[in-house]
Amino acid sequence: MAEHIRIGDVAPRVHYAADGAQTVFIFPFPIFKPADIEIRIDGLLFAGGFAVQGAGASEGGSVIFAQPPQAGALVALRRRMVIARTTDFQPNGMLRANTLNDDLDRQVAAMQEFRDETGSMLRANPGEAPTGLMLPDRPARANRVLGFDSLGNVTAFAREEGTLRVPFTGAIPRTIADKMGEVLSARDFGAVGDGVTDDGPALQAAMNAAAAAAKHLVIGEGSYRTAMPLLLPGAASGLTMRGVIVYAGPDGRTALTLGDGYAVRNANKLYDGLRVKRAMLSSWLNEADIGIELRNLDASTVEIRQAEGFTIGIRTTGVERGFEDSTLHLGRIVDNRFGLDVRTATAAAWNNSIRYIGGHFACSSATHPTMDRFGVRFSAAPGAYPRHNAHLFMGPGFELQRQGTPATVAAIPFLLEAGDERGIVARGMRMEQCSTFVAAHNGGANDCVYEVAYTGTYAFTGNAILYGPNATRAGGTVVPLHQAAAAHGTPRLVAAAENVRARAFRQTIDTAGGVGFEQMAVLSGNPAGPPGNLSGFAFAGLTQFGLNADSVGLPTSRALSFVVDCGECKEFFIAAEGSELRPVVMQFDANEAVLDSMSPVLLSNMNTVWAGTPSFFWEGNADLDSLVGGLAINKLQRVTLHANARFAAIGVRGGSATAVLKALRLFCPPLYAPTLLYGGSRKWGVREYTTSDAGWVVPALAAGASTSRDVAMPGIRQGDFVQASFAKTAGFQNGGVVFHAAVGGSAGSDQVRVTAQNHSGGSITVDAGTLFVRATKPRI
Repeated sequence: MAEHIRIGDVAPRVHYAADGAQTVFIFPFPIFKPADIEIRIDGLLFAGGFAVQGAGASEGGSVIFAQPPQAGALVALRRRMVIARTTDFQPNGMLRANTLNDDLDRQVAAMQEFRDETGSMLRANPGEAPTGLMLPDRPARANRVLGFDSLGNVTAFAREEGTLRVPFTGAIPRTIADKMGEVLSARDFGAVGDGVTDDGPALQAAMNAAAAAAKHLVIGEGSYRTAMPLLLPGAASGLTMRGVIVYAGPDGRTALTLGDGYAVRNANKLYDGLRVKRAMLSSWLNEADIGIELRNLDASTVEIRQAEGFTIGIRTTGVERGFEDSTLHLGRIVDNRFGLDVRTATAAAWNNSIRYIGGHFACSSATHPTMDRFGVRFSAAPGAYPRHNAHLFMGPGFELQRQGTPATVAAIPFLLEAGDERGIVARGMRMEQCSTFVAAHNGGANDCVYEVAYTGTYAFTGNAILYGPNATRAGGTVVPLHQAAAAHGTPRLVAAAENVRARAFRQTIDTAGGVGFEQMAVLSGNPAGPPGNLSGFAFAGLTQFGLNADSVGLPTSRALSFVVDCGECKEFFIAAEGSELRPVVMQFDANEAVLDSMSPVLLSNMNTVWAGTPSFFWEGNADLDSLVGGLAINKLQRVTLHANARFAAIGVRGGSATAVLKALRLFCPPLYAPTLLYGGSRKWGVREYTTSDAGWVVPALAAGASTSRDVAMPGIRQGDFVQASFAKTAGFQNGGVVFHAAVGGSAGSDQVRVTAQNHSGGSITVDAGTLFVRATKPRI
């Protein structure tokens, strides 16, 4: 004989959180038949698609789903029996134990269900004395508020009668009506928020009430569909949205207008959590199709979480008054032709001094792929005030879908077309799938700065400003930071060799057959010795350079550099044109002694390598024209010198045997103007040498006679061009005396011999005067 079910002290309910894969869920309480189990998923009754095992077993059983509940769903299993008497004992009949036990088991199971349900009910503490908790009669509680009297008994209050006091020191009693009217809810006026019902009339009624009572309106969670445009007048104190307005009304209208214009100052407002989207994507052809318009706002804070699917997502408008001194927090501004339109409507209005935080301005790839689109536009109605100024954007992101490479439509973050904008500043911008232009200027905009922190498509090379045909000023500056932040902002030119080949000349001071370059020093990668100071390392000329028609071949053992006094300025920016060029830096202290590896040099976009002795070079670990991830960021190099450096040679060497150099420039921050060292007391970088001799007394010269004098000129060598001239204070008859100059003399090199010869037919007395001598190295 089968044993009957045993009803243990087990709650007739169990809960699970589904993981998306589990199909078998165990219940630990007994049931009599499969129909006794009730299944709910996320609170909703689940009627089919499962099997029940274990009916009639004391230890419970399991529910097996044909498809696993989705991940995160809450699964509830509980016993839910039909409460009905299904057995009957016959008079004088046999009382069978199993039948009796089954009846008692069902009663115990039903009582467990009852206890489970009453456990979540409101009830008095068992320790309290019995009190009246009976509801008032229906007529007594109709249209009233349920509460408790001074004894804790249930009663009903009229809204004007009952009072409430918050549980804090100093709180005062307030009527229920006053408390409930503190903030208005759209649901108080019949708004449903189910995404199907037309909530437009209810929302507008709520907005009108908020304006009439100068209250803050709350639109709660949900999707509020409206077939009519909505207006929250400026008299309302503000608006908080936790749901979204879905506009399904006529084209060419503004879905949500905040502030009613007409010279009303809409000040000190809080608009929080604004979300508006179009039920169907706008055609982008009608600029009156607007998601959210904010009018005459002043000293206010606005948070816009969503504006989607309109021609203009958001418009801020100075109408009869200004729009100013406010902060806008921006969220998803998606699938609009103009994400944000900063506008003035009249000549008496303005739109100034606004801060914008964040904002993701984006379009999907399928959204009007043949039409131009812009993130932020500055505009003015015909005849309206055009000078928008002091607009600061912090960290906006733009993903506008330029449609192809190269772009087939304009997808530009900023469009300035009001005509006279000032101080439009964007910091930390992000650009993805945009045009190569950060902004388009179509008027006299000035003092605008666009700092691009990241560009996902064109890197730093693609950030520029497009000046339209009506632009009257080049008033924008782009600061591209992406992968080359340290290489920008170095505008002062220190030295420029625009054509290095044209600067080459024969210079044999340091070696026979040497080549020198005007204003530049020659460095060797393997100097003999090695030297110990600047004069030893900076050569006037060396061999092994390849002098091509328009460029100079640089071997790996030779470098061309500018030598600067870096006593104050420690940062320079080097720019070179050519191929396979390696940046090179040498440093020297205040005594011009060379610095070693204990005084490192830093570059902005590549690592530096210490070449060691005998060169004492700090050099980059890559060529300037080598690519990084397909980007030429190595061309942008800031050189940061060590604090110990007082003098530095900054230049390039050959990165390979085929390296060529065409042009070399050196810049520094605008605060400094460091001295470029060459010539004078330095032996490098000059073609022309001059000297004078005031001590020569030229004797009287008979016809055809001559006399000579040797003049010291360090650095002069055979083959240099030399000239001489002579001057006296009182002058002399010089028609027949000619002064010749030639390299050489008793000492040979470093000396010029000047000869005065009388070519006239009579004697000439020259006497004392000043001799001037010039020598020039020949170009090669």
